[in-house]
Amino acid sequence: MSADAQPEVVVARLRSHARALFLPSVVLIADVGAVSYFADSFPEPWQNWALLGAGVVVGILFFVLPLLGWLGRNYTITTRRIVLRQGLLVRTRQELLHSRGYDVTVRKAGLQLVFGSGDVLINTGLERPVMLRDVPGADLVQDALHDLMERSLNPIAAQRQREQTRPPDETTAWGR
Repeated sequence: MSADAQPEVVVARLRSHARALFLPSVVLIADVGAVSYFADSFPEPWQNWALLGAGVVVGILFFVLPLLGWLGRNYTITTRRIVLRQGLLVRTRQELLHSRGYDVTVRKAGLQLVFGSGDVLINTGLERPVMLRDVPGADLVQDALHDLMERSLNPIAAQRQREQTRPPDETTAWGR
């Protein structure tokens, strides 16, 4: 590392908006309420145990699994790159360098408009766009990514980006 190089600093750590856990929380509350209400109301002991077992299964399927899915996906934005991680048992990690240059688009629909969240699409020009799903403050994330990309853009990446954004029907002279 050269003397003038800045260390990599974490700018933001993001997850999807927490409203994704609203419905699982309502199901958990209803599940606990139903199991508590009907506890010991059956004549046979095995029926009471079956009720408890069904309540546990519903709690795991409709609360614990969505919670683990939400916890298993996070995004880290640093001064040099974006790191996307997802999964619990099988982890996938993807990195995008700011110096490569990319286009950032924010898409908001439905409740995302109300809550100020949105999907941030990052198009690197190589593959399908990378999507940061339902992040809170999507417009702020877009502005931060633009600023970070401008700071770390090197001349080669700037030339590549100009070439990719040039309209296909534009004629160019060699060497210019």
